[in-house]
Amino acid sequence: MSVLFTSISPDNPVKKEDVNELLKRIGVSVREEEEDDFHTLLAAVHDCAESVSKLPDYQPIPDLEKYPRQNLRRPSPDEQVFGHAWAHRFLIRGNPEGGLLAGKSISLKDCIAVAGVPQLHGSDVIPSWTPSTDATVVTRLLDAGADIVGTSTCENLCSSTSSYTSAQGIIENPFAPGYSAGGSTSGGAALVAGELVDITIGGDQGGSVRVPAALCGCVGLKPTYGLVPFTGITSGDALNDHTGPISRTVLDAAQCLDCISGYDGIDDRSIGAPRHGATSYAKSLQTGSTSLTGFKVGILTEGFSHYAVDPAVKSSVMAAAQKFSDLGAVVDEVSIPDHLHGPAIWTIQQRVSGSLTLLGQAHGRRGLCLTELEGERLPWTNESFQRAWPATKNVIMNGLYLTSQFPDLYSKATNIGRRLRDLYEEIFKQYDVVVMPTMPIIAPRHGKKGLPIDSVKPSMGLTINTAIFNVTGHPAMSIPVGFLPAKDDPQVQLPVGMQIVGGLWQESKVLQAGHAWETQFNWKECHYS
Repeated sequence: MSVLFTSISPDNPVKKEDVNELLKRIGVSVREEEEDDFHTLLAAVHDCAESVSKLPDYQPIPDLEKYPRQNLRRPSPDEQVFGHAWAHRFLIRGNPEGGLLAGKSISLKDCIAVAGVPQLHGSDVIPSWTPSTDATVVTRLLDAGADIVGTSTCENLCSSTSSYTSAQGIIENPFAPGYSAGGSTSGGAALVAGELVDITIGGDQGGSVRVPAALCGCVGLKPTYGLVPFTGITSGDALNDHTGPISRTVLDAAQCLDCISGYDGIDDRSIGAPRHGATSYAKSLQTGSTSLTGFKVGILTEGFSHYAVDPAVKSSVMAAAQKFSDLGAVVDEVSIPDHLHGPAIWTIQQRVSGSLTLLGQAHGRRGLCLTELEGERLPWTNESFQRAWPATKNVIMNGLYLTSQFPDLYSKATNIGRRLRDLYEEIFKQYDVVVMPTMPIIAPRHGKKGLPIDSVKPSMGLTINTAIFNVTGHPAMSIPVGFLPAKDDPQVQLPVGMQIVGGLWQESKVLQAGHAWETQFNWKECHYS
């Protein structure tokens, strides 16, 4: 024990009765003869905490002279697009010497730290918080010559795959107002699809990059777990945290990935990633052939056969997948029955870890901690809890219940998640990629806030094919493959997404397959019924 308790400060507020009051929360107590000693030890740790709290924080210092933040503002009604797609507008010009992303415009999901730019998180649980540092991806985008033009609205505390939950307002699908843009990177996907920015960087803990990409007709890439540092991005569940690009083309996604990938010396998720700047995903696409001769594509039976998959989505994605054979690939059906367990495993992991994160109890990682956010968000009060979206309340409640009633289940779910990873790795010994529908449906009409089940029901079941790859960590990319008519209006045409999944660290194969498909087939001319 390193805490010194021989000189407790005279103004120390810890009282003897605090010892058992604290322990009441977990239904235990100390014996009467132990109370004095434990009071002393508790008082000592309070003094230790006071001394640490007075130390200066240690966060990366952004280069505000090289990359000044210009014209920061909340967008006016005249500036807003697709409902409320912008969170904040500003301009940070990229490296004047240029780079791989020179001339590209970027928006950032409103959970990615930009020093001096308030974050709303799609919520009004707290008014906002202002980071003092830039996320690693922000620095790397700027160094690569990109211009960052704003933050885009995300769903309420990033906990919805719909686009009507943000406290800042609804995000409209660019192809049809009144329909979902997906979530939780909702505003960013709308901006990319509407050609107002070239690329959005989103966060993906269960599908939050791929879901809105699929519904908005974009490319959405969730890289291998840890390939892109999560430094400076608000965590939901550290086991499932991923960040990646949404773009209009696979090549843009590849260029962006080259610029933002690689260990940054901070995020322990990325320790196994290649050295920053060592990848050449985009160059491989630009210099390689679009033929897939020798390539093996697996059509995942369980990804198509789930009861939630709309028959029209099933048939359209199947038709798109079969087109790989026209490019020279061998296309076979493959089966992983345990794929169907993915949503349940993800739910247990996310509810337990997600609740601990929301309650400020997620610890045990080496990385950048967003001190200002935790200071603003905690402690929860009944007032702030009542302002939370029902999905957030549900995560907290579920997590508290699971940890009390199933104390070993998080550990077991983590072990089974590793088994799912290994089952997929066996498939990837035989096949280069596996494909399936990204979403079981096309964009639905917006839901609305009401009682809890009414509020969350429109998002239920939408991640049956996406969340599992947050558990396993495999790279997964959604590409648009055509249009289907809306369920309630055959005159409305909405995008369909196909998900391409590869082995761990095999982004090059995922990108190759997607690039070949989009190069040879114009998805905007593919209309299914």
